Amino acid sequence: MSAGVAGEAGIGQAATRRQIVAWGLWDWGGAAFNAVILTFVFSVYLTDAVGDDLPGSVSASTWLGWSLGIAGFFIAVLAPVSGQRFDATGRRKRSLAVLTFLTVAAMAGMFFVVDDYHYLWLGLVLLGFASVIFELAQVPYNAMLRQVSTPETVGRVSGFGWAMGYFGGIVLLLVCYFGFISGDGDTRGFLGLTTEGGLNVRMVALLAAVWLAVFAIPVLLMVPEVPRTSADPGADTGGFLESYRVLWRDLRELWAVDRRIVRFLIASALFRDGLAGVFTFGAVLAVNVYGLASDSVLLFGVAANVVAALGAMVGGRVDDRTGPKPVIVGSLVAMIVVGIVLLAISGPALFWIFGLLLSLFVGPVQSSARSFLTRITPPGREGQMFGLYATTGRAVSFLAPTLFGFFAWWLGADRAGIVGLLVVLGVGLAALLSVQAPTRSAAGSLPS
Repeated sequence: MSAGVAGEAGIGQAATRRQIVAWGLWDWGGAAFNAVILTFVFSVYLTDAVGDDLPGSVSASTWLGWSLGIAGFFIAVLAPVSGQRFDATGRRKRSLAVLTFLTVAAMAGMFFVVDDYHYLWLGLVLLGFASVIFELAQVPYNAMLRQVSTPETVGRVSGFGWAMGYFGGIVLLLVCYFGFISGDGDTRGFLGLTTEGGLNVRMVALLAAVWLAVFAIPVLLMVPEVPRTSADPGADTGGFLESYRVLWRDLRELWAVDRRIVRFLIASALFRDGLAGVFTFGAVLAVNVYGLASDSVLLFGVAANVVAALGAMVGGRVDDRTGPKPVIVGSLVAMIVVGIVLLAISGPALFWIFGLLLSLFVGPVQSSARSFLTRITPPGREGQMFGLYATTGRAVSFLAPTLFGFFAWWLGADRAGIVGLLVVLGVGLAALLSVQAPTRSAAGSLPS
């Protein structure tokens, strides 16, 4: 795929093939946090092992939901400020380096979270902190996309990075499963690590930290720092509140130009947060509710990544024929229906079937949401639109984990947390229905 992208006419004016691959490798490395730490291994370790005998009426899963909800709040507050600072100061790469290092440090610190409920709070703090910092690191990383692409290749280069993230997650999950987690008894994996104190899982956290650190190096060495060329007046010196003034000004301008852009940004922020919640809590539910063995969760994660990637490919073809809105609406409806079924079923076998069916519709929503915004964006304002796309997504990133934790606590069952995720997806779907779909002429006016 990289060769195809880099070989396009004009891409060399923006970046070499090696720079494109270096940029994509950060996504490959980022799978260490998204797939291993946040979704399939460490979060499950916190709820299934560390917090298993937590005293009191509040479960470890509920505490996990609340801690990630708090992290989402900090992301919403800090993202607009950080994004404008990175651009205004021309320090994208330096910011990416610092934030990546902090994420790696937090992941390495997870090694000290022993299998004892007294360490649950340390684990939740480290996971919440890493969630905030890793999300902020994606701001300068995504901004670099324009440095390694042209208007004619930005979609393919972006897709290359997305694919690197999916497949990086698959490879690392397989390494973790066969090397550290597979098997029964007191020792696990090919390395024969003891399960005492959760050592085998804690070593996975160390491996994930090293994985991210190693694959982050190429982009820091090969993609040059590019100073901002059209900064907002005072953006490099403005304070915290000034950043929000600039954001509010941009939103008012958008409302005057094309209100459906603002409506879509709001709708997509909601349903994208629902998607994030599905990945964040899917593994926790798999173990605590549906009875999947902890080692089987990794295999499910591999299968889910493959299915999601295939769904994105098929959804992209349907998008070209019908437009993005039918793809998003149909996929969200399917996810909600499958989610309702998951509320009623039990057992690992049924979870495998309906969990993978749910994953099938995640990829089409992600890819067609980007296509939708591209089609309705005024020519020459693509960077601003996708900047707001990222910011609005972070602004509501606390909703899904908070509602998951609330419903799990209110109804006294981890399974009930699914209701919170369905609420977020449903509200996002309802908001999208009122947004006018892109026309064929609008799609045709964009660069191919």
